[in-house]
Amino acid sequence: MLKHAIFGIAGLCAVIAIPAATAGVAFAVDNMEATDTPDLTSVRAKIDAKNYAGALAELRDIAEEHQQADVYNLMGFTLRKTGDYRTSLTYYTKALELQPDHKGAHEYLGELYVETGDMPKAREQLATLTKLCPGGCEELDDLTKAIAAKASN
Repeated sequence: MLKHAIFGIAGLCAVIAIPAATAGVAFAVDNMEATDTPDLTSVRAKIDAKNYAGALAELRDIAEEHQQADVYNLMGFTLRKTGDYRTSLTYYTKALELQPDHKGAHEYLGELYVETGDMPKAREQLATLTKLCPGGCEELDDLTKAIAAKASN
């Protein structure tokens, strides 16, 4: 009888423990997929070489599988460099929806506003970067320079 009670308790523990352990594993996998960052080395090389058409084609393929702020930010940058400001704005907005504190997207969106002459909105992005980078950062410096260059023209 004691043997049956021990097996019964062991079985009950297994019934409780297995689903709990499985749920934990599934949750960890879901988190890993949500933070999956694609390799953008090739895209950045194309952008550095000013091959915006090639970068954009590669980014579009990546975006089909990854809704990720860096991807949308680089799509916005590439489109802005080709002069497609309207679509560029759409991608910067999407990047910031996915990651509101994305410094690169705030910088590039500010630069878009500088290029299109919307200085109040450019300064709004500068103010956001000032909050995100209290000790300073490259994105803040770059946007500050772009605004200053526009003001001196």
